[in-house]
Amino acid sequence: MKTVLRTFLATAVVGLVALPLVSAQAPKEPGTVILKGAPLGGVKFEHAKHTKDYGAKCETCHHPSKPEKPAKAQQQKCSDCHTKTAAAPMKTKYQAAFHDPMAKKGTCVDCHTQAAAAGKKPPAKCAECHKKENA
Repeated sequence: MKTVLRTFLATAVVGLVALPLVSAQAPKEPGTVILKGAPLGGVKFEHAKHTKDYGAKCETCHHPSKPEKPAKAQQQKCSDCHTKTAAAPMKTKYQAAFHDPMAKKGTCVDCHTQAAAAGKKPPAKCAECHKKENA
């Protein structure tokens, strides 16, 4: 009886210890991606620099999907939904997902503006993000 009880307790403890390790695994954050398609050149986006160094939240860019275009995964590529020309049911084209045509407002520009106001030195000119070699 004692052997059965010890085996049961040992199995239960191992199961409890292993369970959080399996369920706590989050999807792996990509390192660096090149956002292509802009006439000025692609933009090298470093996830770790933005999330760990600057404190950006995933949901800032990877916003919740809309009922008319449900997401297939929690964090998808922007281009999975936002295409060069917005196709119904989408209303926002790829470029506009990042900033307006004059780069005065939008997801990227708004964060860079806030960082500058906080005394940081984010890229402020188009060519500081857009590089022809990343096209």
